[in-house]
Amino acid sequence: MKSLMLFLGHVLEDLSTWCHTSSTSRDLKTVTARIEHEGVSFLTITLPAFGKDFERCLDRGHVAHDSFPGFSRTGGLPRFLGGFLELVFDRGSGRLLDNPNETAIWAVRQFTLMFAKILLPASPRRVRAAFDRYVQCESDVKNHSLPVELETEFKEVSGLLFREALSEMDKKIHEQSVLGKHGPGTTADKVFGNAKYNIREWSKRLDLVFPHQDYLASSYSLALANLGQIDIREPENERPVEVLAVPKTLKTPRLIAREPSYMQFMQQAILEPLVELLEGCDIPSRFIGITDQGPNQVLACEGSLSGDLATLDLSEASDRVSNRHVELLTHRFPSLWEAIQATRSLKADVSGHGIIPLAKFASMGSALCFPIEAMVFTTVVFLGIQRELRRRLTVKDIKSFDGKVRVYGDDIIVPVRFVSSVVEMLEAFGFVVNRDKSFWTGKFRESCGKEYYNGHDVSIVKVRRVFPTQRTHVPEIESIVSLRNQLYKAGLWGSVRWLDDYVERLIPFPAVAETSVALGRTSFLGYAGKVGGRYQLPLVKAAVIRRRIPASKLDDYGALLKFFLKRGSDPSHDPKHLERAGRPDSADINIRMVPSY
Repeated sequence: MKSLMLFLGHVLEDLSTWCHTSSTSRDLKTVTARIEHEGVSFLTITLPAFGKDFERCLDRGHVAHDSFPGFSRTGGLPRFLGGFLELVFDRGSGRLLDNPNETAIWAVRQFTLMFAKILLPASPRRVRAAFDRYVQCESDVKNHSLPVELETEFKEVSGLLFREALSEMDKKIHEQSVLGKHGPGTTADKVFGNAKYNIREWSKRLDLVFPHQDYLASSYSLALANLGQIDIREPENERPVEVLAVPKTLKTPRLIAREPSYMQFMQQAILEPLVELLEGCDIPSRFIGITDQGPNQVLACEGSLSGDLATLDLSEASDRVSNRHVELLTHRFPSLWEAIQATRSLKADVSGHGIIPLAKFASMGSALCFPIEAMVFTTVVFLGIQRELRRRLTVKDIKSFDGKVRVYGDDIIVPVRFVSSVVEMLEAFGFVVNRDKSFWTGKFRESCGKEYYNGHDVSIVKVRRVFPTQRTHVPEIESIVSLRNQLYKAGLWGSVRWLDDYVERLIPFPAVAETSVALGRTSFLGYAGKVGGRYQLPLVKAAVIRRRIPASKLDDYGALLKFFLKRGSDPSHDPKHLERAGRPDSADINIRMVPSY
């Protein structure tokens, strides 16, 4: 904790230098005292709440009387970080200044939100509460119903948006031209690495649409010889998804659902061509991002400058997309509808609640969750626009919103003119707009990890892990090196010098190019090294992370299947992919001479 306080002191001093504020010693004393009294939760919960209140005040244009609870005030502003706050708000009235200091806005956010997403496990009580919310959300989805007229409008507007992409996708499913795919992660049936290519479990629902002999063997003769022992499960005996908590913030964990391997295999088969179509077809490519967040970030910047575009965020977004929404989306495309339903898990195993039936389409963890929710949200956004315009939309109308509407997951951008009707429509469909992270009245905008005020980038650097204390803390060392290099680019020189000294006590820490394999310092002054080695390159003594892929041998029919499932004509980049596979199960640090770029 002592090292953390030293780091915070340097960060405050750097921010003070940037903003030309008076001494921050009182601010540091407040932080020290509060941490001693509240523990690390002051950094991970209380300070981030201060930062979120600050953003809301920017959006409202003034500091409300109920803002910044737990912090004493002088006039209209808190005493804490007062030197920064008075560069943004009037000290007496709390009103936003006509020309607030954008650097001070960045500084307050940098200090208060820096530890908001540090990777720490939430308390058992908070984890239980998260599982309870998951079940409550499921109940909300199950009990929510849509008026017939809204369902009709949803079908019409989704057709205008996605008819071309979904029609082509329907054709691919009907012709069985999709190809299964395994990912590196774990599954509900605890199958890892190369063992996934020897699947011995399938569902009856899946078999009716994707016959196992067509997808688990490279030929019918091999299917007859090798697939006799496949366990084809009836719907009542299907394996449920496993809902588990993973660290997100100390305040609340993130819940994800781990799918059975055979479900994930065929979800990926649909996902790959679906993403290509959504990003390749004329209309959906204008409004939906699946692999690129950049357009959302650009529009958020434009919205902060012009005030014409709003950024909306949804709470529990994926868990509130009901299967009924997806049925409405795909009702004109029977082959696609059957495929999506066949690859959708029907039950979930939730800690403390047992196995529950699912009314939602899918939780995070399903490969199809992200693109499907994006299509649903985009449709509802245009329903809100249609309701505001008081007439049915045409294709020409929809295209006119190119550069004004954009959806990436649950990050939504819409014209401010239509915010009220869009929010109303989202709520009519059972979604919950997170008003603490949605902005449309001021000059602050946030989307896809980037934040802007009046066209200025006020995005911050975040601490992702606790600081390491020894060389064996490999993820923590990698994280602190990344933190140091991001702070260097942000210009927090004092903090960087302190981190340099800290890291150098654990590993050699030379200046290297960002392309180097070494854990090293980013520097605008360049890098050097002793020329040597086989190729006479500049070499430096540095730490290199060595990750170990778990042993997972594959041969016989499974190896042949993996070969035929490989995309492209090039050989595998890993010559040992039949011996080791999956995500690394361990990592260590090796000190050696490596090229500095």
